[in-house]
Amino acid sequence: MAHLLIVDDDDAFRETLAETLQGLGHRTVEVARGGEALDAMREARFDAVFLDHRMPGMDGLQTLAAMRARIAHLPPVIVLTAHASGSNTIEAMRLGAFDHLTKPIRRDAVIEVLARALRAEAPSAASTPFSGEEDELIGLSNAMREVHKRIGLAAASAAPVLILGETGTGKEMVARALHRHSARADAPLIAINCAAIPRELLESELFGHVRGAFTGATGDRPGCFRAADGGVLLLDEIGDMALNVQAKILRVLQQGEVTPLGSHRTVKVDVRVVAATHRDLSTAVRDGSFREDLFYRLNVLSIQVPPLRDRLADIVPLAEHFLRRAAASDAPKALSTAAAQWLIRHSWPGNVRELRNLMERCHALVRQRVIDSTDLAGDADGGSMIDGGNSLPADWLDGELPASVERLERLLIAHALSQTGGNRAETARRLGIHRQLLYRKMAQYGLD
Repeated sequence: MAHLLIVDDDDAFRETLAETLQGLGHRTVEVARGGEALDAMREARFDAVFLDHRMPGMDGLQTLAAMRARIAHLPPVIVLTAHASGSNTIEAMRLGAFDHLTKPIRRDAVIEVLARALRAEAPSAASTPFSGEEDELIGLSNAMREVHKRIGLAAASAAPVLILGETGTGKEMVARALHRHSARADAPLIAINCAAIPRELLESELFGHVRGAFTGATGDRPGCFRAADGGVLLLDEIGDMALNVQAKILRVLQQGEVTPLGSHRTVKVDVRVVAATHRDLSTAVRDGSFREDLFYRLNVLSIQVPPLRDRLADIVPLAEHFLRRAAASDAPKALSTAAAQWLIRHSWPGNVRELRNLMERCHALVRQRVIDSTDLAGDADGGSMIDGGNSLPADWLDGELPASVERLERLLIAHALSQTGGNRAETARRLGIHRQLLYRKMAQYGLD
Protein backbone atom coordinates (compact mmCIF):
# COMPACT_ATOMS: atom_id res chain seq x y z
CA MET A 1 0.00 0.00 0.00
CA ALA A 2 1.42 3.34 -1.09
CA HIS A 3 0.86 6.81 0.39
CA LEU A 4 -0.08 9.12 -2.50
CA LEU A 5 -0.61 12.87 -2.84
CA ILE A 6 -3.13 14.27 -5.36
CA VAL A 7 -2.82 17.98 -6.25
CA ASP A 8 -5.65 19.27 -8.50
CA ASP A 9 -8.04 22.22 -8.32
CA ASP A 10 -10.78 20.25 -10.14
CA ASP A 11 -12.81 18.78 -7.27
CA ALA A 12 -14.58 16.16 -9.38
CA PHE A 13 -11.39 14.89 -11.03
CA ARG A 14 -9.49 14.89 -7.74
CA GLU A 15 -12.19 12.86 -6.00
CA THR A 16 -12.49 10.41 -8.91
CA LEU A 17 -8.73 9.82 -9.00
CA ALA A 18 -8.67 9.38 -5.21
CA GLU A 19 -11.45 6.77 -5.42
CA THR A 20 -9.54 4.92 -8.14
CA LEU A 21 -6.32 4.85 -6.13
CA GLN A 22 -8.10 3.90 -2.92
CA GLY A 23 -9.83 1.09 -4.80
CA LEU A 24 -6.36 -0.22 -5.65
CA GLY A 25 -5.55 -0.36 -1.94
CA HIS A 26 -3.56 2.87 -1.58
CA ARG A 27 -3.89 5.75 0.91
CA THR A 28 -4.39 9.23 -0.53
CA VAL A 29 -4.19 12.85 0.54
CA GLU A 30 -5.96 15.38 -1.70
CA VAL A 31 -5.21 19.13 -1.94
CA ALA A 32 -6.30 21.80 -4.42
CA ARG A 33 -3.33 24.20 -4.51
CA GLY A 34 0.43 24.08 -5.00
CA GLY A 35 1.11 25.76 -1.65
CA GLU A 36 -1.04 23.18 0.13
CA ALA A 37 0.96 20.44 -1.58
CA LEU A 38 4.24 21.85 -0.27
CA ASP A 39 2.80 22.00 3.24
CA ALA A 40 1.57 18.40 2.99
CA MET A 41 4.96 17.16 1.81
CA ARG A 42 6.72 18.85 4.72
CA GLU A 43 4.41 17.07 7.15
CA ALA A 44 4.37 13.56 5.64
CA ARG A 45 6.28 11.27 3.32
CA PHE A 46 4.60 10.28 0.06
CA ASP A 47 5.51 7.47 -2.33
CA ALA A 48 4.28 9.33 -5.42
CA VAL A 49 2.53 12.59 -6.38
CA PHE A 50 -0.17 13.26 -9.00
CA LEU A 51 0.21 16.96 -9.86
CA ASP A 52 -2.12 19.00 -12.08
CA HIS A 53 -0.43 21.40 -14.50
CA ARG A 54 -2.97 24.24 -14.67
CA MET A 55 -3.97 25.55 -11.26
CA PRO A 56 -4.71 29.07 -9.97
CA GLY A 57 -1.83 30.79 -8.22
CA MET A 58 1.20 28.50 -8.31
CA ASP A 59 0.80 26.23 -11.33
CA GLY A 60 2.00 22.65 -11.54
CA LEU A 61 5.43 23.34 -13.00
CA GLN A 62 6.12 26.10 -10.49
CA THR A 63 5.01 23.72 -7.73
CA LEU A 64 7.31 21.00 -9.10
CA ALA A 65 10.26 23.42 -9.17
CA ALA A 66 9.51 24.45 -5.57
CA MET A 67 9.30 20.80 -4.51
CA ARG A 68 12.73 20.10 -6.00
CA ALA A 69 14.22 23.12 -4.29
CA ARG A 70 12.75 22.40 -0.83
CA ILE A 71 12.46 18.61 -0.52
CA ALA A 72 15.63 16.55 -0.30
CA HIS A 73 14.19 13.21 -1.44
CA LEU A 74 11.41 13.97 -3.89
CA PRO A 75 9.14 11.03 -4.78
CA PRO A 76 8.11 10.41 -8.40
CA VAL A 77 5.86 13.25 -9.59
CA ILE A 78 3.33 12.48 -12.34
CA VAL A 79 2.19 15.71 -14.02
CA LEU A 80 -1.35 15.77 -15.41
CA THR A 81 -2.76 18.20 -17.95
CA ALA A 82 -5.90 18.69 -20.02
CA HIS A 83 -3.98 21.01 -22.38
CA ALA A 84 -0.89 19.13 -23.52
CA SER A 85 1.72 20.81 -25.69
CA GLY A 86 5.27 20.00 -26.67
CA SER A 87 6.57 22.86 -24.55
CA ASN A 88 4.87 21.91 -21.30
CA THR A 89 5.77 18.23 -21.71
CA ILE A 90 9.43 19.13 -22.24
CA GLU A 91 9.45 21.51 -19.27
CA ALA A 92 7.75 19.00 -16.99
CA MET A 93 10.29 16.29 -17.81
CA ARG A 94 13.21 18.72 -17.57
CA LEU A 95 12.08 19.84 -14.13
CA GLY A 96 12.08 16.24 -12.95
CA ALA A 97 8.58 14.87 -13.60
CA PHE A 98 8.42 11.08 -13.65
CA ASP A 99 5.86 11.21 -16.46
CA HIS A 100 3.47 13.64 -18.14
CA LEU A 101 -0.07 12.41 -18.89
CA THR A 102 -3.04 13.95 -20.65
CA LYS A 103 -6.51 14.08 -19.13
CA PRO A 104 -8.88 12.27 -19.18
CA ILE A 105 -6.82 9.38 -17.83
CA ARG A 106 -8.05 5.81 -18.09
CA ARG A 107 -7.93 3.56 -15.05
CA ASP A 108 -5.48 1.19 -16.72
CA ALA A 109 -3.16 4.13 -17.49
CA VAL A 110 -3.24 5.17 -13.81
CA ILE A 111 -2.39 1.62 -12.75
CA GLU A 112 0.45 1.37 -15.27
CA VAL A 113 2.14 4.70 -14.50
CA LEU A 114 1.82 4.23 -10.75
CA ALA A 115 3.37 0.76 -10.96
CA ARG A 116 6.34 2.23 -12.83
CA ALA A 117 6.62 5.16 -10.42
CA LEU A 118 6.65 2.92 -7.36
CA ARG A 119 9.41 0.80 -8.91
CA ALA A 120 11.68 3.70 -9.79
CA GLU A 121 13.22 6.80 -8.34
CA ALA A 122 12.24 10.17 -9.79
CA PRO A 123 14.88 11.45 -12.29
CA SER A 124 17.11 14.32 -11.35
CA ALA A 125 16.65 17.67 -13.08
CA ALA A 126 17.96 21.18 -13.30
CA SER A 127 16.26 23.82 -11.17
CA THR A 128 15.98 26.36 -13.97
CA PRO A 129 12.60 28.15 -13.84
CA PHE A 130 9.92 27.43 -16.43
CA SER A 131 10.22 29.78 -19.37
CA GLY A 132 6.74 29.27 -20.81
CA GLU A 133 8.12 29.73 -24.34
CA GLU A 134 6.21 27.85 -27.02
CA ASP A 135 8.23 26.09 -29.71
CA GLU A 136 7.39 24.86 -33.19
CA LEU A 137 7.89 21.18 -32.44
CA ILE A 138 4.26 20.49 -33.31
CA GLY A 139 2.72 17.17 -32.34
CA LEU A 140 0.52 15.65 -29.66
CA SER A 141 0.48 12.07 -30.95
CA ASN A 142 1.72 9.42 -28.53
CA ALA A 143 4.90 9.05 -30.59
CA MET A 144 5.72 12.75 -30.38
CA ARG A 145 4.84 12.99 -26.69
CA GLU A 146 7.57 10.41 -26.09
CA VAL A 147 9.97 12.63 -28.05
CA HIS A 148 8.95 15.64 -25.91
CA LYS A 149 9.61 13.64 -22.76
CA ARG A 150 13.06 12.55 -23.98
CA ILE A 151 13.91 16.17 -24.85
CA GLY A 152 12.91 17.26 -21.36
CA LEU A 153 15.06 14.59 -19.71
CA ALA A 154 18.01 15.33 -22.01
CA ALA A 155 17.71 19.10 -21.44
CA ALA A 156 18.52 18.59 -17.76
CA SER A 157 21.86 16.93 -18.66
CA ALA A 158 25.09 18.10 -20.27
CA ALA A 159 25.87 14.76 -21.94
CA PRO A 160 26.06 14.34 -25.74
CA VAL A 161 22.77 13.53 -27.49
CA LEU A 162 22.24 11.40 -30.59
CA ILE A 163 19.09 12.20 -32.61
CA LEU A 164 17.99 9.44 -34.98
CA GLY A 165 15.32 9.52 -37.65
CA GLU A 166 14.53 9.43 -41.33
CA THR A 167 15.31 12.38 -43.59
CA GLY A 168 12.77 15.16 -43.18
CA THR A 169 11.41 14.11 -39.78
CA GLY A 170 12.57 17.29 -38.01
CA LYS A 171 15.77 16.23 -36.27
CA GLU A 172 17.10 19.81 -36.31
CA MET A 173 13.84 21.04 -34.73
CA VAL A 174 14.39 18.52 -31.93
CA ALA A 175 17.93 19.82 -31.44
CA ARG A 176 16.69 23.41 -31.29
CA ALA A 177 14.01 22.51 -28.75
CA LEU A 178 16.64 20.71 -26.67
CA HIS A 179 18.87 23.80 -26.75
CA ARG A 180 15.99 26.17 -25.96
CA HIS A 181 14.96 24.21 -22.87
CA SER A 182 18.49 23.58 -21.54
CA ALA A 183 20.71 25.59 -19.22
CA ARG A 184 22.65 26.71 -22.35
CA ALA A 185 19.65 28.46 -23.91
CA ASP A 186 21.31 31.89 -23.71
CA ALA A 187 24.49 30.61 -25.39
CA PRO A 188 24.81 30.00 -29.15
CA LEU A 189 23.50 27.00 -31.05
CA ILE A 190 25.73 26.35 -34.08
CA ALA A 191 24.53 23.83 -36.69
CA ILE A 192 26.67 22.27 -39.41
CA ASN A 193 25.60 19.71 -42.01
CA CYS A 194 28.46 17.24 -42.28
CA ALA A 195 27.12 15.85 -45.57
CA ALA A 196 26.86 19.26 -47.28
CA ILE A 197 30.51 20.29 -46.85
CA PRO A 198 33.32 18.69 -48.89
CA ARG A 199 35.36 16.33 -46.74
CA GLU A 200 38.57 18.28 -47.30
CA LEU A 201 36.93 21.45 -45.92
CA LEU A 202 34.94 19.93 -43.05
CA GLU A 203 37.92 19.74 -40.68
CA SER A 204 38.61 23.45 -41.13
CA GLU A 205 34.92 24.30 -40.65
CA LEU A 206 34.80 22.37 -37.38
CA PHE A 207 38.16 23.08 -35.76
CA GLY A 208 39.25 26.27 -37.52
CA HIS A 209 42.65 27.06 -39.01
CA VAL A 210 45.47 29.55 -38.70
CA ARG A 211 46.82 31.77 -41.42
CA GLY A 212 48.93 29.82 -43.92
CA ALA A 213 47.60 26.42 -42.87
CA PHE A 214 46.80 25.67 -46.53
CA THR A 215 46.56 27.45 -49.84
CA GLY A 216 43.94 30.19 -49.54
CA ALA A 217 44.10 30.42 -45.73
CA THR A 218 44.76 34.16 -45.66
CA GLY A 219 43.65 34.62 -42.05
CA ASP A 220 42.73 32.79 -38.86
CA ARG A 221 39.34 31.08 -38.66
CA PRO A 222 37.91 29.99 -35.27
CA GLY A 223 35.73 27.09 -36.51
CA CYS A 224 32.38 25.84 -35.28
CA PHE A 225 33.55 24.39 -31.96
CA ARG A 226 34.99 27.70 -30.82
CA ALA A 227 31.98 29.60 -32.19
CA ALA A 228 29.71 27.36 -30.08
CA ASP A 229 31.82 27.72 -26.92
CA GLY A 230 29.50 27.71 -23.91
CA GLY A 231 26.60 26.52 -26.06
CA VAL A 232 25.57 23.65 -28.32
CA LEU A 233 27.03 22.33 -31.58
CA LEU A 234 24.68 20.33 -33.82
CA LEU A 235 26.54 17.91 -36.07
CA ASP A 236 23.83 17.08 -38.59
CA GLU A 237 24.24 13.94 -40.71
CA ILE A 238 27.25 12.82 -38.69
CA GLY A 239 26.95 9.39 -40.31
CA ASP A 240 28.49 10.91 -43.46
CA MET A 241 31.60 12.20 -41.66
CA ALA A 242 35.03 10.92 -42.75
CA LEU A 243 36.86 8.58 -40.34
CA ASN A 244 39.82 10.94 -39.81
CA VAL A 245 37.46 13.75 -38.74
CA GLN A 246 35.57 11.32 -36.49
CA ALA A 247 38.81 10.68 -34.59
CA LYS A 248 39.23 14.40 -33.93
CA ILE A 249 35.59 14.74 -32.81
CA LEU A 250 36.22 11.95 -30.30
CA ARG A 251 39.22 13.84 -28.91
CA VAL A 252 37.14 16.98 -28.42
CA LEU A 253 34.50 15.01 -26.54
CA GLN A 254 37.10 13.34 -24.32
CA GLN A 255 39.51 16.25 -23.75
CA GLY A 256 37.32 19.32 -24.26
CA GLU A 257 39.88 20.98 -26.55
CA VAL A 258 40.43 21.61 -30.26
CA THR A 259 43.55 22.09 -32.35
CA PRO A 260 43.12 24.42 -35.35
CA LEU A 261 44.63 23.28 -38.66
CA GLY A 262 48.21 24.47 -39.02
CA SER A 263 48.64 25.02 -35.28
CA HIS A 264 50.09 22.96 -32.44
CA ARG A 265 48.32 25.00 -29.75
CA THR A 266 45.18 23.48 -28.27
CA VAL A 267 42.22 25.65 -27.31
CA LYS A 268 39.84 24.68 -24.50
CA VAL A 269 36.14 24.67 -25.40
CA ASP A 270 32.98 24.02 -23.42
CA VAL A 271 30.52 22.66 -25.98
CA ARG A 272 27.61 20.26 -25.73
CA VAL A 273 27.56 18.11 -28.86
CA VAL A 274 24.26 17.04 -30.37
CA ALA A 275 24.63 14.69 -33.34
CA ALA A 276 21.92 13.74 -35.81
CA THR A 277 21.74 11.18 -38.61
CA HIS A 278 19.29 9.26 -40.75
CA ARG A 279 21.74 6.36 -41.04
CA ASP A 280 21.85 3.20 -38.94
CA LEU A 281 25.08 3.84 -37.04
CA SER A 282 25.16 0.32 -35.59
CA THR A 283 25.37 -1.03 -39.13
CA ALA A 284 27.95 1.63 -40.02
CA VAL A 285 30.08 0.50 -37.07
CA ARG A 286 29.91 -3.10 -38.25
CA ASP A 287 30.93 -2.24 -41.82
CA GLY A 288 33.77 0.03 -40.62
CA SER A 289 32.44 3.37 -41.89
CA PHE A 290 31.82 4.77 -38.39
CA ARG A 291 34.09 4.54 -35.35
CA GLU A 292 32.75 2.31 -32.61
CA ASP A 293 34.28 4.41 -29.81
CA LEU A 294 32.72 7.59 -31.19
CA PHE A 295 29.33 5.88 -31.53
CA TYR A 296 29.30 4.87 -27.86
CA ARG A 297 30.58 8.31 -26.81
CA LEU A 298 27.76 10.04 -28.71
CA ASN A 299 25.03 7.57 -27.83
CA VAL A 300 24.81 8.57 -24.16
CA LEU A 301 21.30 9.98 -24.64
CA SER A 302 19.37 9.11 -27.80
CA ILE A 303 16.14 10.51 -29.21
CA GLN A 304 14.34 8.61 -31.97
CA VAL A 305 12.19 10.94 -34.10
CA PRO A 306 9.26 8.98 -35.61
CA PRO A 307 8.39 9.23 -39.32
CA LEU A 308 5.26 11.19 -40.19
CA ARG A 309 3.40 8.02 -41.23
CA ASP A 310 3.56 6.93 -37.56
CA ARG A 311 2.20 10.28 -36.33
CA LEU A 312 -1.32 10.12 -37.72
CA ALA A 313 -2.80 12.52 -35.17
CA ASP A 314 -0.20 15.18 -36.06
CA ILE A 315 -0.65 15.34 -39.84
CA VAL A 316 -3.60 17.75 -40.08
CA PRO A 317 -2.43 20.02 -37.20
CA LEU A 318 1.00 20.22 -38.86
CA ALA A 319 -0.56 21.02 -42.24
CA GLU A 320 -2.65 23.81 -40.71
CA HIS A 321 0.41 25.14 -38.90
CA PHE A 322 2.35 25.34 -42.17
CA LEU A 323 -0.58 27.06 -43.89
CA ARG A 324 -0.73 29.68 -41.11
CA ARG A 325 3.00 30.24 -41.32
CA ALA A 326 2.87 30.60 -45.12
CA ALA A 327 0.01 33.09 -44.86
CA ALA A 328 1.93 35.33 -42.42
CA SER A 329 -0.41 38.28 -41.71
CA ASP A 330 -3.08 37.17 -44.22
CA ALA A 331 -5.98 34.83 -43.45
CA PRO A 332 -4.64 31.27 -43.88
CA LYS A 333 -6.24 28.82 -46.28
CA ALA A 334 -8.33 25.99 -44.83
CA LEU A 335 -8.44 22.27 -45.58
CA SER A 336 -11.63 20.55 -46.69
CA THR A 337 -12.60 17.25 -45.07
CA ALA A 338 -11.63 15.46 -48.29
CA ALA A 339 -8.23 17.19 -48.23
CA ALA A 340 -7.70 16.10 -44.62
CA GLN A 341 -8.53 12.53 -45.63
CA TRP A 342 -6.05 12.72 -48.51
CA LEU A 343 -3.32 13.93 -46.17
CA ILE A 344 -3.92 11.03 -43.80
CA ARG A 345 -3.86 8.47 -46.60
CA HIS A 346 -0.62 9.70 -48.13
CA SER A 347 2.49 7.70 -47.16
CA TRP A 348 4.77 10.79 -46.74
CA PRO A 349 8.12 9.37 -47.87
CA GLY A 350 9.58 12.87 -47.38
CA ASN A 351 8.07 13.17 -43.88
CA VAL A 352 7.40 16.59 -42.33
CA ARG A 353 9.57 18.36 -44.90
CA GLU A 354 7.38 16.99 -47.71
CA LEU A 355 4.21 18.11 -45.91
CA ARG A 356 5.62 21.61 -45.30
CA ASN A 357 6.62 22.01 -48.95
CA LEU A 358 3.21 20.79 -50.13
CA MET A 359 1.38 23.28 -47.90
CA GLU A 360 3.60 26.15 -49.04
CA ARG A 361 2.91 25.26 -52.69
CA CYS A 362 -0.82 25.08 -52.03
CA HIS A 363 -0.75 28.49 -50.36
CA ALA A 364 0.97 29.96 -53.40
CA LEU A 365 -0.93 28.16 -56.18
CA VAL A 366 -4.47 27.43 -54.94
CA ARG A 367 -6.65 30.46 -55.63
CA GLN A 368 -9.71 29.58 -53.52
CA ARG A 369 -9.67 29.83 -49.72
CA VAL A 370 -10.43 26.14 -49.09
CA ILE A 371 -7.92 23.54 -50.31
CA ASP A 372 -9.56 20.39 -51.68
CA SER A 373 -8.19 16.89 -52.23
CA THR A 374 -7.95 17.55 -55.98
CA ASP A 375 -5.53 20.41 -55.27
CA LEU A 376 -3.33 18.07 -53.24
CA ALA A 377 -3.51 15.12 -55.61
CA GLY A 378 -2.59 17.33 -58.55
CA ASP A 379 0.35 18.89 -56.72
CA ALA A 380 1.93 15.96 -54.88
CA ASP A 381 4.85 14.18 -56.47
CA GLY A 382 3.50 10.63 -56.44
CA GLY A 383 3.38 8.74 -53.18
CA SER A 384 1.11 5.88 -52.17
CA MET A 385 -2.49 6.76 -51.38
CA ILE A 386 -5.44 4.55 -50.66
CA ASP A 387 -6.69 3.44 -54.07
CA GLY A 388 -10.25 4.71 -54.27
CA GLY A 389 -10.61 4.17 -50.53
CA ASN A 390 -10.77 0.38 -50.98
CA SER A 391 -7.35 -0.82 -49.80
CA LEU A 392 -4.86 0.15 -47.13
CA PRO A 393 -1.25 1.21 -47.78
CA ALA A 394 1.11 -1.73 -47.42
CA ASP A 395 3.13 -0.04 -44.65
CA TRP A 396 0.07 -0.21 -42.33
CA LEU A 397 0.41 -3.98 -42.23
CA ASP A 398 4.07 -3.71 -41.19
CA GLY A 399 3.57 -1.18 -38.38
CA GLU A 400 2.88 -1.56 -34.68
CA LEU A 401 -0.73 -2.20 -33.66
CA PRO A 402 -1.36 0.99 -31.57
CA ALA A 403 -0.14 3.32 -34.33
CA SER A 404 -2.10 1.46 -37.02
CA VAL A 405 -5.27 1.50 -34.93
CA GLU A 406 -4.85 5.23 -34.35
CA ARG A 407 -4.47 5.86 -38.08
CA LEU A 408 -7.52 3.75 -38.92
CA GLU A 409 -9.60 5.40 -36.20
CA ARG A 410 -8.87 8.86 -37.53
CA LEU A 411 -9.61 7.74 -41.09
CA LEU A 412 -12.98 6.24 -40.11
CA ILE A 413 -14.02 9.42 -38.28
CA ALA A 414 -12.94 11.66 -41.17
CA HIS A 415 -14.80 9.43 -43.66
CA ALA A 416 -17.98 9.45 -41.56
CA LEU A 417 -17.84 13.23 -41.19
CA SER A 418 -17.46 13.54 -44.94
CA GLN A 419 -20.42 11.24 -45.58
CA THR A 420 -22.68 13.14 -43.16
CA GLY A 421 -21.63 16.60 -44.29
CA GLY A 422 -20.09 17.32 -40.91
CA ASN A 423 -23.23 16.39 -38.91
CA ARG A 424 -21.70 15.23 -35.63
CA ALA A 425 -24.79 13.57 -34.19
CA GLU A 426 -25.26 11.49 -37.36
CA THR A 427 -21.49 10.76 -37.48
CA ALA A 428 -21.56 9.42 -33.92
CA ARG A 429 -24.63 7.29 -34.75
CA ARG A 430 -22.92 5.80 -37.83
CA LEU A 431 -19.76 5.03 -35.86
CA GLY A 432 -21.73 3.55 -32.96
CA ILE A 433 -20.18 5.83 -30.33
CA HIS A 434 -21.43 8.58 -28.00
CA ARG A 435 -21.16 12.16 -29.21
CA GLN A 436 -18.89 13.13 -26.29
CA LEU A 437 -16.41 10.44 -27.33
CA LEU A 438 -16.64 11.65 -30.93
CA TYR A 439 -15.88 15.23 -29.82
CA ARG A 440 -12.81 14.06 -27.87
CA LYS A 441 -11.55 11.98 -30.80
CA MET A 442 -12.10 14.87 -33.23
CA ALA A 443 -10.05 17.16 -30.99
CA GLN A 444 -7.35 14.50 -30.59
CA TYR A 445 -6.99 14.03 -34.34
CA GLY A 446 -7.37 17.69 -35.33
CA LEU A 447 -10.74 17.17 -37.04
CA ASP A 448 -12.67 19.78 -35.05
